[in-house]
Amino acid sequence: MTTPVSGGFDRDVEDFARGARAIVVLPDQGGSARDSDARLEETAGLALAIGVEVRHRIAYRVRAPKPATLIGSGQVEALAAIVRDDGIGLAVFDASLTPVQQRNLETRLGCKVIDRTGLILEIFGERARTAEGRLQVELAHLDYQAGRLVRSWTHLERQRGGFGFLGGPGETQIEADRRLIRDRMARLRRELEQVSRTRGLHRDRRQRAPWPVIALVGYTNAGKSTLFNRLTGSDVMAENLLFATLDPTLRQIGLPGIDKAILSDTVGFVSELPTQLVAAFKATLEEVVSADLLVHVRDVAHPDSAAQRADVEGVLADIGVAESTPRIEAWNKLDLLIGDAREDLLVEAERRDDVVALSALSGEGVDALMQAVAARLTAEHRRYAITLDAGDGAAAAWLHAHGEVLSQESDAEAIVIDVRMAPRDYERFMTR
Repeated sequence: MTTPVSGGFDRDVEDFARGARAIVVLPDQGGSARDSDARLEETAGLALAIGVEVRHRIAYRVRAPKPATLIGSGQVEALAAIVRDDGIGLAVFDASLTPVQQRNLETRLGCKVIDRTGLILEIFGERARTAEGRLQVELAHLDYQAGRLVRSWTHLERQRGGFGFLGGPGETQIEADRRLIRDRMARLRRELEQVSRTRGLHRDRRQRAPWPVIALVGYTNAGKSTLFNRLTGSDVMAENLLFATLDPTLRQIGLPGIDKAILSDTVGFVSELPTQLVAAFKATLEEVVSADLLVHVRDVAHPDSAAQRADVEGVLADIGVAESTPRIEAWNKLDLLIGDAREDLLVEAERRDDVVALSALSGEGVDALMQAVAARLTAEHRRYAITLDAGDGAAAAWLHAHGEVLSQESDAEAIVIDVRMAPRDYERFMTR
C-alpha cells in the first residue's frame, strides 16, 4: 500500500492495523552482550508501542545468515505455520533486513514483515509532535525507504530494452521515485539546517546570560521524563512506554548555589539505534552536545542495565559528545529493588562521587542529585573580591545573578562584593 506524504509523492510504508496480531523473531547470530530473552522482551515492548498484540516471541540460532531470508528455510517454514495457524498479521524481526530478505520473508510467511529499523521509525512517526520532530522523522524514513523502492515495483518490467540507453518501465518509475525522494530529502535537510541555526541562536543567548545547561540522557524508558517532571514541576509525557519522549523539552530550574539553570529532556537511546535516526535528529541532539553537564539516567532495576549504559555511551560518542563533558549517573528506579540488591546498590553508589541512587517516582534521592549537580557545576568556581563604583547597581545585580555572593559591603564611594563564580563568568564580567 502507498500513502501520500507531505512533499507530493507516495512512499512505501509498513502498513498494518493497530491491534493486529504480531510475532517477534530474534535471529540470534551470537556476539551480543544481551541475553536473548531480554532482547526479545525489549523488541516486544517496541512492538507494543505501536499498538499491535504480540502473540509470540521466538529466538532462532543463526550460524550462517541466508542471503535470501536471513534465517534458514526450516525456520521460515516453522514461522509460516505459526503465522497461518494464529492469524498473525505482522512479523517483527529484531535484526536489519535487506530489501530482498524483507520481500522474500513477506512472500514466504504471508504477512507484513518489518525489521528493527522500520519498527523504530514507525514509533517515531507516531510520537513526533512538533514540526521539527516530524521533519526529522520524515527525513529518516525517506532515507530508509530510498533503498527499498524495489518492493513497490515488483509488478513492473525491469529488463533493459528498447534502444539500449532506456530502461524498462519499471526502471523508469523507480528512478523517478528515487529522484523525488532525493529532492524531498534535500528540502528537509535545508529546513532542518534552519532549525539548527535557530537552536544555535538560542544557545548563544543562553551562553551570554549565561545559565548552565543540564541534559538528561539515557536509554529509552529509563525514567528521564519522570525525573524531569519531578525536578521542574512540568507534566511532560512520562509513561512506562518505550520512546515516550521524542521532542526535546527545556525548563528553567533552581539549584543550590545556582540561581538559574536549564534542564533539557531528550529522546531516549536504544541499542542498534538506526543510523538514519542519529543523522536526522542531529539538530535535536545538539542540545546534548553543547550541555555543560550530562545526567545519565539509568534503570538499575533492568537486567541489562550495564549493556544499556554501554549503548548510551556509544551513541553519545557517535553524535560528538566530548569525553571530557562532565557526567553524573542517576541510578533510577530504586523503588523497584528490595533486600540485598537494594543495599548493595546503595553501598556502591555511596562509594562513587559520580553516582546518585534515586527513585524519580517516589522522590527518594532526588535532593541528593540536585546537590551533586550543583556541586559539579560549581566545582571550578573561584572566589573573587570585586570593587565597584557606589552607583554601579547594574554590575552588582549581574554578580548576584551569575555568581554566589558571599558578602557585600558598601559606603558612599564603593561597593565591595565577595563572590564565587566560574572563571569564564568572571572574565565575561571584566570585559562587559
